[in-house]
Amino acid sequence: MTTTIANPVRQRIAQGGVALGVGVRVARGIEIAKLMKVAGFDWLFIDLEHGQMSIDAACQMSVAALDAGIAPLVRVPMGQLTMGTRCLDGGALGIVMPHVDTAEEARAIADAFRYPPVGHRSIVGGLPQVSYASLPLAETASMINTATLVTVMLETPKAIANADAIAAVPGIDMLLMGCSDLTLEMGIPGRFEDPRLVAAIETTIAACRRHGKIPGIGGVYAEALLARYLRLGMQVALAGNDLPLLLGAATQRAKAMRDLTA
Repeated sequence: MTTTIANPVRQRIAQGGVALGVGVRVARGIEIAKLMKVAGFDWLFIDLEHGQMSIDAACQMSVAALDAGIAPLVRVPMGQLTMGTRCLDGGALGIVMPHVDTAEEARAIADAFRYPPVGHRSIVGGLPQVSYASLPLAETASMINTATLVTVMLETPKAIANADAIAAVPGIDMLLMGCSDLTLEMGIPGRFEDPRLVAAIETTIAACRRHGKIPGIGGVYAEALLARYLRLGMQVALAGNDLPLLLGAATQRAKAMRDLTA
C-alpha cells in the first residue's frame, strides 16, 4: 500500500503551476468529475453552500473524483463543522469553510478537520481516500492529514485585516479569497479591478508567504484581470462554474445554429 495520497492541487503547486478549480453547483452526476479532469482542471469546488446538492451526492462525486485524478474539495455552509467531517469521511480531499473572519474561527476549523496531534477529528477505518483499505490508525491519520486541504475563505474586510493571524494557524492550508462577497462587503460590488481589492489581494498573498500557506482566489473570471492576480502570487484559482460554463457554451452554440438558418 502506498504511504501517500495524491492530491492534484498540491502536485500542481509543487510543479510551479497554478491549480485550477471549477465550481460544481447544479451538476449532480458523478460523470462531472472525469469530464472536468479531461477538460484540464485540477480540483472540483463541490458547493453545498449555494446549491441544493445533498451530502450523499457530494460524497459520490468525491469518490468518482479520486478515481479520475481530480481533487474533490467540498464547500460546506458557514460553521457546519459536522457536515465537513462527514464529507471528508465520504471521500473529499479538502473542506472549504466560507466566511472565516478570525484566527479563533480558523483554529476551530483546523481542530475539527485534522486528526491528532494537530486536531481532534474522529477517525474511522476504510476511507475512500485509501481505497477502503484497512490500515493502522497512525498510518491512516498521517496520510489523511497530509493529503487534506483545509481551506478558509476570506470574504470581509475584517478577514483581510486578520489575514496574517489566520494564516499563522497550524492545520490551515489555504486562504481562498471570495472576491464577490468581499467587494460587496467593501462597498464596491463587482469592481474586481478596484485598488482596494488589489490591496486586499496583496495582503492575503503576503500573509500566506510569511506562514507557508497557499493563497487562492475566487470570483474573478475576466482573463486579463485574473492573470494579473496570478502574477502577484496566487497559486490556486477558481476558474469557472458549471452553470455559466454550460449556459455560455449552449448559448453560443444555439446562436451559431440560428445564424446558419437565418
